[in-house]
Amino acid sequence: MELINGKELAKKIRGELKLEVEELNKKKIKPKLAVIMVGDDKASGVYVRNKSKACNEIGIEFEEFLMDSSIKQEDLINLINTLNERKDINGILLQSPIPPHLNIREAFNTINYKKDVDGFNPINVGKLSIGEDSFISCTPYGVIKMLEEYDIPIEGKRAVIIGRSNIVGKPLIQCLLNKNATVTVCHSRTKNIEEITKEADILIAALGKPKFVKEDMVKEGAVVIDIGINRNEEGKLVGDVDFENVSKKASYITPVPGGVGPMTIAMLMNNVVKAAKIQNNIK
Repeated sequence: MELINGKELAKKIRGELKLEVEELNKKKIKPKLAVIMVGDDKASGVYVRNKSKACNEIGIEFEEFLMDSSIKQEDLINLINTLNERKDINGILLQSPIPPHLNIREAFNTINYKKDVDGFNPINVGKLSIGEDSFISCTPYGVIKMLEEYDIPIEGKRAVIIGRSNIVGKPLIQCLLNKNATVTVCHSRTKNIEEITKEADILIAALGKPKFVKEDMVKEGAVVIDIGINRNEEGKLVGDVDFENVSKKASYITPVPGGVGPMTIAMLMNNVVKAAKIQNNIK
């Protein structure tokens, strides 16, 4: 069994991006990310700080917009439109979740697709689904990058994803299809789920249930990617996979923490640099 070290890989990617940003700076281009956070969700606050730290390390400028949880939809949309117009901002990210009285779908749809570094605008989602160059949602993008970096074959392999969210599961389907995998998706209504997961060469868990994937659900030698981040009763971070037992059968496995998480932020940084290059007509 080999551990897929997302922390180390993300560090390497950030190092490469830093050099790229230095080259852009020489051309008087300063990549910049704007992050909108509505309310004071504690977990979101941690994510935003991590994004700010990564920007700092790479040389990406960072501007944060902290909005009161009582903000009206109209004011949120106006803010996004203002950021769409600002030439100095290359990427816009709306940190989710947002308060329930707000329409997050409308907000995502309002972000200019050329600045949509999270890959949630329907134009980017559509481009991904027909195999065109687009901004890819950061977690699925990070998963693909991991598989490629560890020379894990995707083409012709049977990939099973547990979870069908718009943010992870669905874009991951397209990413894997674009790499010529045969993809099956399992979800809360799937019957006999363990029979399906046992056929997977690449098994990806993204459902948000602690230690859901057990050893008897995994084929010998499978590649197991754990996207889940959950807190157990002791307050410890655990994934969607029963790591201790599943790792005995897997050929490759990602840990939690230190697996997919750091890659998500690295791919966000990658998307911001890409946006800056596209907006300044740099190939």
